[in-house]
Amino acid sequence: MNRPVKHSTADEHFLRREDPAFLHTDPWRILRITGEFVRGFDLLAEIDLAVTVFGSARTAEGSAEYAAAAELGALLAREEFAVITGGGPGIMEAANRGAMEAGGVSVGCNIELPHEQYANPYTNISLDFRYFFVRKTMFVKYSEAFVVFPGGFGTLDELFEAVTLVQTGKIHRFPVVLYGADYWAGLVDWLHARLEAEAKVSPGDIDILQIADSPAEACRMVVDCVNGRCDHPLHQHAGPEM
Repeated sequence: MNRPVKHSTADEHFLRREDPAFLHTDPWRILRITGEFVRGFDLLAEIDLAVTVFGSARTAEGSAEYAAAAELGALLAREEFAVITGGGPGIMEAANRGAMEAGGVSVGCNIELPHEQYANPYTNISLDFRYFFVRKTMFVKYSEAFVVFPGGFGTLDELFEAVTLVQTGKIHRFPVVLYGADYWAGLVDWLHARLEAEAKVSPGDIDILQIADSPAEACRMVVDCVNGRCDHPLHQHAGPEM
């Protein structure tokens, strides 16, 4: 069996503290990181309202989840939202495809990985990032909401980072919509049974998460919240400045 060829990434080098050359290379790396921020800000600053869609890169074309993400991309485009994704295959491709085919703005923020992630062809704005933390900043800075389809570790990472930012008041009026009750129910039940029951989070914090079972419902949740009709109090007030 042929395994995918892995190569060293910029993130890997950045986080490798034991590199004896770090005193010489890190100052130059700061300039590279700054350059990624500048390029991202430059390309995305002109975008109006946008929604980021997350989900598994492994979701196959022709699956129900792929079709739902494509439908959501189209619905958001018709509501005049740009659609931002991680720029890769699977759910990302589907959401970009739906937005582009509906005549909307479709953005892909691709990331350098040890095994190559190809950029999907359904974007009219495409960026490549070396550093995850720069890319994450673009998702939050230029989005009004996240819609999270079934996915793996990367999807969960983005999900909980967004929830933390809402919980701590760093961002507000920012809906986080989970698509697919069957997929997410076990996680949400565990959050209530352990985090909430053991006072690891405040009462109501888990209600930041909204669950949708259709593209139309997910789109409505986003539109309602952006228009000031959010049900959760943490969505309704401005938090401290970032």
